[in-house]
Amino acid sequence: MAEKQILGVGLDAASRETRMVICALEDGRLRLLGCAARPSRGWLKGRIADQKAVADSILAVLREAEAAAGVSVESAVVGMGGPTVRGANTRGVLDLEYIREIEQRDIRRVMERASHVQLQEDRMVLQLFPQDFVVDEHPGHSDPRRMMASKLEVNVHVVTASVQEHAALIGAVNQAHLAVEETVFEALAACYAAVLPEERREGIAVVDIGAESTEMVAYWGDSLYLASTVRVCGDHFTRDLAQGLFLTFDEAEALKLEYGGALAEACPENILVDLPTPGGGERRAASGRFINQILEARGQELFLHVQSELARVGMENALLGVFLTGGGAKLPDLCHLAKGVLQCHALSGQAVGIDDAPAELSDPAWCVASGLAMYSAKLKTKERLRRETAGWLGKILK
Repeated sequence: MAEKQILGVGLDAASRETRMVICALEDGRLRLLGCAARPSRGWLKGRIADQKAVADSILAVLREAEAAAGVSVESAVVGMGGPTVRGANTRGVLDLEYIREIEQRDIRRVMERASHVQLQEDRMVLQLFPQDFVVDEHPGHSDPRRMMASKLEVNVHVVTASVQEHAALIGAVNQAHLAVEETVFEALAACYAAVLPEERREGIAVVDIGAESTEMVAYWGDSLYLASTVRVCGDHFTRDLAQGLFLTFDEAEALKLEYGGALAEACPENILVDLPTPGGGERRAASGRFINQILEARGQELFLHVQSELARVGMENALLGVFLTGGGAKLPDLCHLAKGVLQCHALSGQAVGIDDAPAELSDPAWCVASGLAMYSAKLKTKERLRRETAGWLGKILK
């Protein structure tokens, strides 16, 4: 009997737009089967305010993505972000009692101890990332198996989230008739899609700029050193324009998308932009440079917050590059502004590694959904290998 096709399905249920990517794993490579995006409803300031409305948005994008892919989807890896997600470094310690060879079960035990951090009420461990192992007080080991030791420690970065927010997200996905394979921090998913492993060796950060929240991760080599949220998001840029030019939010958003840029000096001084005049009032106009000055000031604040987060883990001067993802990363010249503030290379993140992807997927806004689909395929591949290994072991032990 032919093996069941492995599908990698990623669901990015964000506050402005809900996206889904469906891929098939074929000969070790991912091929896009279908994708879809629909406006989101039910969110407020990066949190779920109406679970039913969120579920309806997910169901709508699921049906459209299934139709495009020609397959039926039962489960997905789901992204989680927003202001309730935080990261912190912690440590696990395991006394081996006497000098012996370190085994895989010891790795699992010390990781489990590291995960038992004391959490505040309404907090849960979302993901756990080992940084390095310490073998008998000697740090810097990435794989201590088969080493002789009497004590094993692990330094990890633990990502935590609100239990209530997590349950609300899982509930909304389940209401849309989908099972959740795993929940993954959104900035980590964006990194998974946009950054190759070899690009992480000298230190990189990914800043995922959403409409109502901004998340970031920082890697050195294979180790995650920072997972954090930043207070400035895409809607802050829009609100600044609305307040500075006396516009509605929707008018300011349209102005930002059509004329906005993150560097004032990139816009000639003589360019004038007509502004909406409600009620047939007098014609109004603003200089393009003034519009960009407003946006540049908010962009400066965003990357100063990013720099402050990097300073918490000693990486403010250690980055080789920063990748900007999310819908907010499409603001022209934002990479140039990031380069000036963070003093490192800055690139617009795009998903890599998916065959047959249309041009629309070469967009920073699709990085999270694409990364979640990649993660989903990886999980299912590991599960299939585990089952096959268990099956052969069972035959041998009969």
